[in-house]
Amino acid sequence: MDERNLMAEHRVFNENGWTLPKSDAYCASLTKSHYENFTVGSWFLPKGMLKHIYALYSYCRSVDDLGDEDLQENIGNLCTYYTHDNSNATQLHRVENLEISRRLCLLDQWESKLKSCYLGTPQHPVFVSLQRTIAEFNLPIDPFLKLIEANRMDQNIHRYSTYEQLLDYCDHSANPVGRLFLGIFGYTDLELGELSDATCTALQLTNFWQDVGRDYLNDRVYVPREDWIRFGCTENDFGPGAPSKNYREMMRFQESRTMDLYRKGSILAEKLGGRVKLDVALFSKGGIAVLETIKRQHYDVFTKRPTLGKGRKIALFLNTWLAYKLGFKLQPKGRI
Repeated sequence: MDERNLMAEHRVFNENGWTLPKSDAYCASLTKSHYENFTVGSWFLPKGMLKHIYALYSYCRSVDDLGDEDLQENIGNLCTYYTHDNSNATQLHRVENLEISRRLCLLDQWESKLKSCYLGTPQHPVFVSLQRTIAEFNLPIDPFLKLIEANRMDQNIHRYSTYEQLLDYCDHSANPVGRLFLGIFGYTDLELGELSDATCTALQLTNFWQDVGRDYLNDRVYVPREDWIRFGCTENDFGPGAPSKNYREMMRFQESRTMDLYRKGSILAEKLGGRVKLDVALFSKGGIAVLETIKRQHYDVFTKRPTLGKGRKIALFLNTWLAYKLGFKLQPKGRI
């Protein structure tokens, strides 16, 4: 969505009243139009909970839309009008800074809307729906704020020096989603939160390792720089072409410690009640399957992006459902 459209959309939402039914319909439409796997996953969830899932997803999606506009494409288009002399390079840098400033401004506006939601005065349809969810389950504001902060981090941080820094980013970008999901099902104890964090961080890291090539084209590298040094890699190893031996060794290391996180969080589903455990198990199994696909491709994510085909997704769904019906444990298999 174009930023101009986003800002215009926000003005319309502020001027027009949104009833709860209309807001619920908006969030449902947003979720179903962006999240291709939701229809399958939602079969596991109690129907009465879907409106809350839609509200949470719409919030997360909207934050990402505000923070993930295609800045590189905008800058790339501008490059066609500039030569590479110093004066024009400076002008390009200013334009890029302006684009980043616009994003940060939109994120600030979204944070203000979030706080208005907690104060009881929502106007945007996402927050009209979300306010009911927040009130019904007594959800704290911190996870919502962390998601906004993660998108602020995205504006200026394109490389991570250490694994600890990368984990801190995941604690803002991924872990809050798991905490909120558990929260609407009444799970708030510390142990479950930590298991959820391990799983969500593993899912986020899996996505990073899946998209190394794509991210590099957008000037982003999530593999910690300390690991480049350890395995003798350079920036060139993240670009197009056959991966080097050093790169494969480095990504084998990343894959191994990501699997350790899946292993740490693997008992989460068994500690949950009802069908919600199915949804959690399915997410974990899907992430592990992608990670194993990366390994089978010998860490070459450049020639072919590692994904799960429709048949594989259906198999995961049926296996998870059958295990639940037969009373088997839902802990992911693979190398867990």
